[in-house]
Amino acid sequence: MKKGNVAEVKELTPREIVLKFIDALNKHDYVTARLYADDSMKFEGVLGSRSGAEAYFKDVEKMQLQYTLHKVFADDNDVCLLYDLPMSGVTIFCCGWYTVRAGKITSLKVIFDPRPVLEQVKK
Repeated sequence: MKKGNVAEVKELTPREIVLKFIDALNKHDYVTARLYADDSMKFEGVLGSRSGAEAYFKDVEKMQLQYTLHKVFADDNDVCLLYDLPMSGVTIFCCGWYTVRAGKITSLKVIFDPRPVLEQVKK
């Protein structure tokens, strides 16, 4: 797929869209990752929330996340990922629930046990 080809993105399944999004994030290719996110994407997480793709990517680019995927579940427009993320010097097991509409990720809800991260911040 050529970068910027929105028509091809819309032909992908929600599962494919989310996996390509994660692959781009792992490569720190935020231009490509942004192709898969709706401008009004909502993010809800244990440690905060963001409204809009611009706010989400501003944070993600700072954090330079690296996902290690364990399992992918897809049901219609919903995709659930189980994965590990390094945060604050510890590896955290997470669950991300992505909703895809019209070929774009419109929402992401992430849950994890924040205690190991919070303990590192206290140090």
